[in-house]
Amino acid sequence: MSKIKKIAVFTSGGDAPGMNACIRAVVRTGIHFGCEMVGIKQGYQGMIDKNFIPMNRYSVSNIMQLGGTILKTARCLEFKTEEGQQKAYNNLKEAGIDALVAIGGDGTFTGAERLSKKFDIPVICVPGTIDNDLYGTDFTLGFDTATNTVIEAIDKIRDTAESHDRLFFIEVMGRDAGCIALRAGIAGGAEAILLPEKATAIDDLITTLEDGAKNSKSSSIVIIAEGDKNGGAYNVAQKVKEKISYFDTKVTILGHLQRGGSPSSFDRILGSRMGFAAVKAILAGETRKMVGLKGNNISFTDLEESITRHDFKLEDDLMEMSTILA
Repeated sequence: MSKIKKIAVFTSGGDAPGMNACIRAVVRTGIHFGCEMVGIKQGYQGMIDKNFIPMNRYSVSNIMQLGGTILKTARCLEFKTEEGQQKAYNNLKEAGIDALVAIGGDGTFTGAERLSKKFDIPVICVPGTIDNDLYGTDFTLGFDTATNTVIEAIDKIRDTAESHDRLFFIEVMGRDAGCIALRAGIAGGAEAILLPEKATAIDDLITTLEDGAKNSKSSSIVIIAEGDKNGGAYNVAQKVKEKISYFDTKVTILGHLQRGGSPSSFDRILGSRMGFAAVKAILAGETRKMVGLKGNNISFTDLEESITRHDFKLEDDLMEMSTILA
């Protein structure tokens, strides 16, 4: 424990609600255990540009309720090169930084894994992504808030759908994983949910919608994950309209709206727990691990495993419910 004197924290990849709560926990936990704390602004680009800022307890005051990340985030193609990684490491050593806490998704983890392996610098990663698609944790930071944002949007759109007897197609984020679509669709009472993990034929969707119409259902909501094999909400809406023209159809793309906003209490607590656990793990000599939450308990997964394993799947009961309850 005595070897770690200065710890740096950074965020990378897409922003996610709860990142600031995690930053706060990392900084204050490190200070509690006698460490000097540093924030790296703009992720890996900040390492290359020496964008380091000293952080104290007051640096992270009044930030838990903020969406986004106070440390900013940026793409950095230079870091993907050998020269870029060497430059980043040289800057870290020059600044006296002994260990890193990285908050982000699989791209962030891949960079942290390479840097740590190549230069033997301790690193612990925190899963911060709204997609909830990382192996080794039940929930990623930001997923709960993003899902609540989608549910709020569904509720508002349903008011309009009911008022005008319309069929709405709502596209949500989820290029490779349908976690947001599935949970928001169930919670929002969607008539159909289209997911990357489950092939849904347009004819089957049309049958579902026609059955609803026969039972005097005047409006319907269809949730579509952006990675659905039918090609997104506009394509699905067009294909449906070609087959059944009597629906008054509208399309809403929620897009980056899902990333922003004040984090839920769940994400504030999750970020705090993960940040606290990350610092304690570093001081206990751990490295190249991802902090996770399994069954409401903090757990750790080898970083390489969390990056390479993509065999997580959506909950079977939710998949079955999505059809039956609709």
